[in-house]
Amino acid sequence: MNKIIAFFFFFVCSLSQAQQLNCTVTVNAQRLSNANQQVFKTLQSSLTEFVNKTDWTGQALKQNEKINCSMYITLSSNNSDQFTGTIQVQSSRLIFNSSYSSPVLNFNDKDFSFTYTEFENLLYNPSVFESNLVSVVSFYSYMILGMDADTFLPLAGNPYFDSAQNIANVAQQGGYKGWSQSDGNQNRYFLINDMLSPTFVEIRQTSLNYHAGLDIMHQDLKSAKEKIKTAVLNLNKVNVLRPNAFLTRVFFDAKYDEIVSVFSGGPSISITDLVENLNKISPLNSSKWASIKY
Repeated sequence: MNKIIAFFFFFVCSLSQAQQLNCTVTVNAQRLSNANQQVFKTLQSSLTEFVNKTDWTGQALKQNEKINCSMYITLSSNNSDQFTGTIQVQSSRLIFNSSYSSPVLNFNDKDFSFTYTEFENLLYNPSVFESNLVSVVSFYSYMILGMDADTFLPLAGNPYFDSAQNIANVAQQGGYKGWSQSDGNQNRYFLINDMLSPTFVEIRQTSLNYHAGLDIMHQDLKSAKEKIKTAVLNLNKVNVLRPNAFLTRVFFDAKYDEIVSVFSGGPSISITDLVENLNKISPLNSSKWASIKY
């Protein structure tokens, strides 16, 4: 009996360590004034359990190693069990020898629609399209994993991005907006295809070197800032080929406030060229770059 109990305890612990995301899921249905709000509380609870308890990678992680992230769903309309809205996906990763978490992803997907019936099971099947709700949430779970991995090792996110692309390919048969090239140029289709394209590999290299700079801030703040500066300037390689590229904007949507903060304090380095290039690479954030104190 003791052996059975011990085995059961080990099994449960193994399952609890096989999850990789620590995700806060929020469902905001305040615009749906005539809807049953309890349904959305159930949906929020079900999605939270789905994202956090699904084993996305097969890797066992301790609680403090899990990726902190959030998915904020805002519903704008519904017709019976059909819902339309947006999903804001954010993630961060802890910087070495600090309590600071650096934002890695901050993306607002405006093409989010799905069907949902209260208490329905949410199950991820990589080979079959069954639910756009599950497909979208699973897609972004793998995007979070891949972008996080890229901050540690060169192109380490590829296995996760491959999974995300598989989801995108399978989901196209569902006919929902956001999975197709014809749905616009800033959707899930382009997010994953650009991420895996050799054309934009320098953006992924920038993410790696940028976070490597953050990781040495506790050792040498000035050297860290130089490293981060070099990483950001590397985006010029992409900008020459693809000005104002979608992935470049995705990078800065997560990083603009942090960049301003990094270069506005601490030991000074020469950043005149950095600010000039930031205005070229990311002109939409020119007001942010103007606030850098140097």
